Amino acid sequence: MVPSETIRVETQPHETRVLLTGRLGVADVMRVRAALAEIPDEASLTLDLHGARWIDTSIAWAIAVKRRAMEAAGSRLTIEGASAEAEQLTETVLAALPEAEEPPGRALSLRRMLEALGRVLAGGVAVLAETIGTLGLFLHRLALSLIRPREFRLTALVHHCEAAGLGAVPIVALMAFLIGVVLAFQGSTQLRQFGAEVFVVDLIAISILRELGILLTAIIVAGRTASAYTAAIGSMKMREEIDAMRTLGIDPTTVLIVPRVLALVLMLPILGLIANIAGLFGGALMSWIELGISPAMFRTRLIEGTSVDHVFVGLIKAPVFAVVIGIIGCQAGLRVRGTAESLGRMTSNAVVAAIFAVIVIDALFSIFFAEMGI
Repeated sequence: MVPSETIRVETQPHETRVLLTGRLGVADVMRVRAALAEIPDEASLTLDLHGARWIDTSIAWAIAVKRRAMEAAGSRLTIEGASAEAEQLTETVLAALPEAEEPPGRALSLRRMLEALGRVLAGGVAVLAETIGTLGLFLHRLALSLIRPREFRLTALVHHCEAAGLGAVPIVALMAFLIGVVLAFQGSTQLRQFGAEVFVVDLIAISILRELGILLTAIIVAGRTASAYTAAIGSMKMREEIDAMRTLGIDPTTVLIVPRVLALVLMLPILGLIANIAGLFGGALMSWIELGISPAMFRTRLIEGTSVDHVFVGLIKAPVFAVVIGIIGCQAGLRVRGTAESLGRMTSNAVVAAIFAVIVIDALFSIFFAEMGI
């Protein structure tokens, strides 16, 4: 027995009955819960509400929690004498209770591992298909702009050229200068052992002109510009500006994507050329300091021992890198779902994907040129 004016527990041979009488509200919920908790979940329980004139949501919640616990234990809670309002309230509260989450398993089974791998691959294929679709839209709108020059956004192109190109000159030049310094210092340390210090000029020239200059420039642009494109377009997506543009009959691809990608195509080769010059300057300076190779000797060795083909091999990658970086950045912005968390995640994904794509494409170019003997 539970001493209370409104709650009474009767234990019978085959079942336990709980009788609730009077008006039950928040003040009684703890007593009702205590009375129900004393009854094992595996027992047969009948809740008699014939004498209950009124119950509120808190009492219905206590009943619903006990009912779910008994159902989980394989038993059943039977309610008798409930009014239509009390029965409907209890069912509503029961439906609103959160589902219990299963604790994660300690070890992944083979099935779960394959499922996780499949989801990752399917997501990657879907993103790749969307990116290729965006590339197709860019090429189509670019062709239309060439056919109808009046629709081309020249002002936007100039603005993005300034933001993506001129704004990146200091960091690109500094990075390339330091790379040249490091190459000259490390190369001189190793080549001095064989008395071949003069070949440090060839090492610097070929490394920077053919690979490192444009590759590191593209990586910096990928981190700097791809994130900016994603943030700008994603912010517009969050504010529903892109939907407003479509409503006004303005094509978002022509306005947002074509000028940005084209600006990168125009500016990345120039940035790569600046990186080459800065890298050679840094290498020449360190060679002069470390090895005593004068600038005149460095220039002579550079002209005699380095083919101009290395310059073209490096710069020919720039437009491809530019298109890939621009498309990935813009596509990530279009995939923003409307929350700040989604914007941050897409910005991070754009930078990672752009840098990864640049490195993979550079490796493919290197294999191609090696096979062609260039």
